[in-house]
Amino acid sequence: MQTNYLLPNKYKTIGWILFIVGIVSGLFLMFNEYETDALTINVLSIYHDGILSSKEDGFFRIIENSILDELIVIAIIVGGLTVGFTKEKVEDEFIFKLRKDSLVWALIFNYAVLIFATVFVYDFVFFDVLVFNMFTPLVFFVFRFNFLKYKSQSHEE
Repeated sequence: MQTNYLLPNKYKTIGWILFIVGIVSGLFLMFNEYETDALTINVLSIYHDGILSSKEDGFFRIIENSILDELIVIAIIVGGLTVGFTKEKVEDEFIFKLRKDSLVWALIFNYAVLIFATVFVYDFVFFDVLVFNMFTPLVFFVFRFNFLKYKSQSHEE
């Protein structure tokens, strides 16, 4: 099966490491409201709007920021995409169908959850839902695809 968009299988381990470390770190950071100055550096901000008006507000400013949360986001996204879109050792039509079905299921399930949250969750908690929603399609896809793959392998034995 010709799949030009998939990465070679050797990247799957690196993807899993980034994905798991990113998710665990993100949950730790969120639940403990952990903020550190260890990774605070000057960064380019496309638009900066501080809480109080200052001369640093505006477009294309150099600001001081902790990049820990940005690194965690990048780890989750790059790791998840690598895990989800890396070839299996045996890449056939069945795996292609599992990948496609898992992706469609993840998107439908994700938007069902988002509709539910839109109707029943309000204020700043809804902002948290939107932040989670940045990752949930990828997380749902990776777990659904690997669950179906594992389930199909256990039926073969």
